[in-house]
Parts: sequence; structure tokens; C-alpha cells
Amino acid sequence: MTVQLATLCDSASDYSGKLCLLGAFDTLCAREFPVVHPHCSLVIRLMFEPLDTGRHQFIIRCMDPGGQECLPPFDPVVDVSFPSNFVPFVTRNIVLNLQRLRIERQGVYRWVLELAGNVLFTIPLRVTLFDESRSAIGPAG
Repeated sequence: MTVQLATLCDSASDYSGKLCLLGAFDTLCAREFPVVHPHCSLVIRLMFEPLDTGRHQFIIRCMDPGGQECLPPFDPVVDVSFPSNFVPFVTRNIVLNLQRLRIERQGVYRWVLELAGNVLFTIPLRVTLFDESRSAIGPAG
């Protein structure tokens, strides 16, 4: 199994295996804390080979800057099968649409993808105070 893509974005959809996403980001700026982000999506695209056939129970955790879980964990299940011996790989998408994401304080948050107790991937999210002097160069500046 290979993680092909893992990101936060403004919105995402899975259309029969085709992944559509809009506005990937890694930084949020807020004028004050706590702040509620109205909508975003966490997207993970996985590639499986024939030896990965079967059911995979993942856990996705959101960790705050202090390393504590700040949301209940998500537990998506991905079933992997192959239509024939001539198919060398298949892909599956995990799309979590997050509504009214409450962020208590600034710092680096991490989304952690786990399988069978092993961390496969982490997605960092930098949350910072809005700085008027940097507004012209964007949040990543």
C-alpha cells in the first residue's frame, strides 16, 4: 500500500474513484482563538497492490500542538479487491468533510493516519494569528 496523496483542502469529492479536490492548504490564519473553520476536507488517496487484498481498518486522529487528540478519531474502512489478475493496482480515496472545525489555539496540528497501530502518514496544519503586515503575500509567507 502506498499513500499517493494526503492533504487538507477547501472541498473534495470522490466520483466513482475519481478524486476531485479544490484549494489544498496547510495554513489557517485567525484573528482570535478559539476559531471555527466553517468547512474543509481531509483527503487521502491510497494505492493498493494485489498483496493488499482484503479489508483495511484505518484510524485518523487529529492531534493538537501539545500532542493530545482534539477530535474524536475517524475510523474509515477500505475494502480492496481486484477485478482480474491483469490489474496491477487499484486506488481508493478517503474523503472526510469536516464541518465547523473548532480550533482552540495557534500552533501545529497534525492529522495522523494509522493502520494496525502503525503511523502511515501525518498531515500538518499550521494555525496562526492573522498578521495584517503579511496579508499581501498570503498565509504561507
